Amino acid sequence: MRLEKNAAHSIASAYIELLKPNIMSLVLVSTVLGYFLGGDGIDDYSKLLITLLGTALTAGGAGTLNHYLERDADKLMQRTKNRPLPSGLIPPGNALLFGILLVFLGTNILVTQINLLTGFLSILTVFLYVLVYTPLKKITWLNTPIGSIPGALPPMGGWAAATGHLEPGAWIIFAIMFLWQHPHFYAIAWMCKDDYARANFKMLPVIEPDGKRTIRQIFWHLTLLVPVSVLLYVEGSSGMIYVVGVIILTSLFLLSALPLAKGKSVEGAKLLLKSSVIYLPLLLILIIVDKVL
Repeated sequence: MRLEKNAAHSIASAYIELLKPNIMSLVLVSTVLGYFLGGDGIDDYSKLLITLLGTALTAGGAGTLNHYLERDADKLMQRTKNRPLPSGLIPPGNALLFGILLVFLGTNILVTQINLLTGFLSILTVFLYVLVYTPLKKITWLNTPIGSIPGALPPMGGWAAATGHLEPGAWIIFAIMFLWQHPHFYAIAWMCKDDYARANFKMLPVIEPDGKRTIRQIFWHLTLLVPVSVLLYVEGSSGMIYVVGVIILTSLFLLSALPLAKGKSVEGAKLLLKSSVIYLPLLLILIIVDKVL
């Protein structure tokens, strides 16, 4: 009986892993960000929760389909060889059906319970992430900027859920998320470049070992992030507390890339990655504080 329970627990944990919970959490934070800004606060919490449910299901489905498509490549990498599909814990066909079901359920919730625009943005995100970004990883280093497009759509989905349409502020949030992803994913690629090379993924740190272009890309996008983040104040979606706070926050994010630029080390990449991960929730907190005060 205990063996059966342990096996069931392992399989349940494996299905949860297919959802890519870490990525999902960032997607949900950015969705709340867009919802809060678009709705000028949160008046209807039930609507927000339904939006997050639909978004979580769709994001989990996209993550599962990514696992399915990259199952052979995952076998070649040390950090992914024990994932549910390459380890054989979950059959590929089961993962494919699970992913499709989640995308269908999530999109259906967003279309029927929220609005058509939110559902469209959700399915567009899945299409670009699964069918464009994922195969591009083996073709060109441009997979990162192209993949940053679907990664920047969730806050627009949150905005659309709150308002039913897209305003200039939604596009500014899209731009912030687009720029944020470059240092985030280049840091990961730097840390995992040996693994990526084994899987034949054309990440920028893999195809140019000296790291010069990677560093330039990181600093170019981080530098742009400072003025772009201020546009929310210029456009009128945020106040003075936000603009002062976001300049400080984004400048610190920029400074966190200096150790990587100087030492070109894994430790520097880890620092940049940590900074990128805490940036989004701090940005959300800053926006909430600005609205409340």
